[in-house]
Amino acid sequence: MTGRHRVTLIPGDGIGPEVSSAARMVLDAAVPGIEWVERTAGAAALAEHGDLLPEETLDAIRTTRVAIKGPITTPVGSGFRSINVALRQGLDLFAAVRPARSLPGVPTRHEKVDLVVVRENTEDLYQGVEFAAGSPQADALRIELRSLAGVEIKPDAGVTVKPISVAGTRRIVRFAFEYAKTNRRARITLGHKAGIMPTSDGLFLTTARNEEIDRGDVGFEDMQIDHLTARLVRDPARFDVLLLPNLYGDILSDLCAGLVGGLGLVPGANIGWEYAVFEPVHGSAPDIAGTGVANPIAMILSGAMLLRHLGEMAGASAVEAAVDSVLSGGTVRTPDLGGSSSTTQVTNAILRALPAA
Repeated sequence: MTGRHRVTLIPGDGIGPEVSSAARMVLDAAVPGIEWVERTAGAAALAEHGDLLPEETLDAIRTTRVAIKGPITTPVGSGFRSINVALRQGLDLFAAVRPARSLPGVPTRHEKVDLVVVRENTEDLYQGVEFAAGSPQADALRIELRSLAGVEIKPDAGVTVKPISVAGTRRIVRFAFEYAKTNRRARITLGHKAGIMPTSDGLFLTTARNEEIDRGDVGFEDMQIDHLTARLVRDPARFDVLLLPNLYGDILSDLCAGLVGGLGLVPGANIGWEYAVFEPVHGSAPDIAGTGVANPIAMILSGAMLLRHLGEMAGASAVEAAVDSVLSGGTVRTPDLGGSSSTTQVTNAILRALPAA
C-alpha cells in the first residue's frame, strides 16, 4: 500500500530538530507523498506560545491521528508538568511500546535479543498526583492517612500517589495480547511487586490473570520485578514481551536499550485506541545539540514503527533493512557507537541503502 498520509511532526528540543530532520528525509524516501503538519512543543513552543504544549499541537495530532516527535525537555524544578506525560494523558495514549533488538555490527554483551516492553502509560506514580512537603495539601493528607490507615507520615515528606485501576489494567492487558498475536510473539511476562503493594501492583497482577480474552497461542507468566530485572540482565534472549506498570516500564525499557547498544538505537511509540505518537527513547541531549553528532537511528526506527502503523509495511521493512545494512558495514557510525560520523553522514548512508522508491 502506498499513498498519501498526513502526519504531525514535532521536532522537539536539543538534538530533536536534527534527528527529526533526518527521520523525515528517510521516511520521505521510503514512502513518498507524506504530508507533514509541523507543530511545536517544549522550549520553542514556550517562546512562541507561552505554553510548553500548545492546544494547537494537540489539535493537530487529533486531526492527523498520528505524530512523530523528537525528544522534549521539561525544565527541572520549573513547576511545569512533564510534557511527555501531559501528551500521553491528553490523548489517552495508554500503551508505550518499546522494542529492543540486537542490531548487526553493534557489539554487546548479549546476542539475539529481540524483546518488546509494553508499558501502561497513564497511571501509576506518573499520573502526577503529588503533594509537596510542607504544603497545606500534604498536611491535610497526613491527617487523613492517620485517620484512615493509622499511618504516620513525617511532616517533611513529599507524597506521590500510585493509582492503578482495573479498567486501566484491562485495556493494557488486552493491548499486549493483541500486539503479541499480531506480531507473532510467543510469551508475555508481567512484572510486579504484588507482595509488597497488593492494592496497586497486586490489582495489576490479579486483573491480568483473570482477564477473559482470546489469548491465542500466547503464553503468560508473571515475575516479581526485582527477580525479572536480575534475569533480564543475565539472559535477555529468554524474554519476548514484557508487560509492566508505568514506572517499572520506564526503567526497564532504558535497561533494554542498554542491552542492545544504547538509547541512540531504540525506537518507541505511545499508542491509544484513537491516536499514536512515535518517538525515540532517548532524551534531548542539550550538551551535544547543534554539534552535528547526534545519532539519528532511534528516531529513524521510530519512523519505521510509524510507517508500519500506517500500513506501509514494505516501507517500514525497507527503512529497518537500510539501518541494519549501514550498521553492519561498521564504518559509518556516530560517536556514541564508537565512530566519528556526523548525523548527516549516517542519514545519507541510510538513504543510499534504501531501495529506489
